[in-house]
Amino acid sequence: MPFGYVSPEQQMRDKADYARKGIARGRSVVVLQYEDGILFVAPNPSRALHKISEIYDKIGFAAVGRYNEFEALRLGGIRYADINGYNYARDDVTARGLANLYAQNLGQIFTESPKPFEVEIVVAEVGDSAEEDHIYRLTFDGSVFDETGLVAMGGQAEAVAGRLKERYREGLPLPEALEAALFALTEPGGERPPANQLEVAVLDRNRPHRKFLRLNGPRLERLLAEGTTPSPAAAEAAPEQGSDLPPTAPEGDIDTGSNG
Repeated sequence: MPFGYVSPEQQMRDKADYARKGIARGRSVVVLQYEDGILFVAPNPSRALHKISEIYDKIGFAAVGRYNEFEALRLGGIRYADINGYNYARDDVTARGLANLYAQNLGQIFTESPKPFEVEIVVAEVGDSAEEDHIYRLTFDGSVFDETGLVAMGGQAEAVAGRLKERYREGLPLPEALEAALFALTEPGGERPPANQLEVAVLDRNRPHRKFLRLNGPRLERLLAEGTTPSPAAAEAAPEQGSDLPPTAPEGDIDTGSNG
């Protein structure tokens, strides 16, 4: 056996461990379905380097990991979509086709290159109804997962996904879906990122032609405020939760100071 020989199985394991560690160093990204489409949320203080982007009319892209690597994938996907949309028809450009393209590229790089791509991506397509939405998650080795409802990737993805499932339900209005995403992305006891350090976008099935829309500035701040406002159902339930308490506090027991 030659000196320094490493078995193919060990090489694949080492590459996978290397890629996973690189991806885990980044901040998480959340993608979830809401009432009118698909929502993308990522903590991102940079205004120039996007983790969330538009690929085509009704297809969005989100990624974590090395920016230069997933940006190369994004640009390749745009070229693929433009060429196929021009040569055939715009409806022939689908998230499934893009997912297959990315799977081939990532799989080939993982197998043949000494260094795999340190990326994980989501390709999402909004349909005319929630049942026609498609969310595909692709990992560094070209594996494809057809997801339903929600996806969390990068950083502490398992913990983020667990918190997201606590708040998520089908058909959430946009403000509540955004609130659920931020709850998931914020570590217990941690501070939520301010609006100017969030990257938020939607694929809105009600928009004509191009479905992708970035949410920022006053529009995003308004949605954040609406998400933290209790719904009428929650407001009605609040007195019932405290019904076992005395109707009035004894004199002198009322705390007029502010809470910490």
